[in-house]
Amino acid sequence: MDFQIDPRIVASRATQPVTDKKAKDLASIRKSSQEFEALLLTEMLKSMRKSVPEGGLFEKDTSTEIFRDMLDSETAKAASRGKGLGIGEAMYKQLAKQVEMKK
Repeated sequence: MDFQIDPRIVASRATQPVTDKKAKDLASIRKSSQEFEALLLTEMLKSMRKSVPEGGLFEKDTSTEIFRDMLDSETAKAASRGKGLGIGEAMYKQLAKQVEMKK
């Protein structure tokens, strides 16, 4: 996975002020739906790891468990930033309709 950030994208997003309340709400919904999908993927990866029998090359200790949890969390965040499973996008579309109807 390539986690490099293009500075032009960051700078262009930072210079565009979001003043409209509806646009702020939609941006907040987008971020929340991506975070929800990342949380769901994290829990799914944890459950998948529990189903694998223990044993193998490395001993199981606290540091290994912490590293695997952190790895699962970052993998889920990276996956949800893209298209992911589509759950976050479906949530966004459903909630965005409510924001559009509200205003």
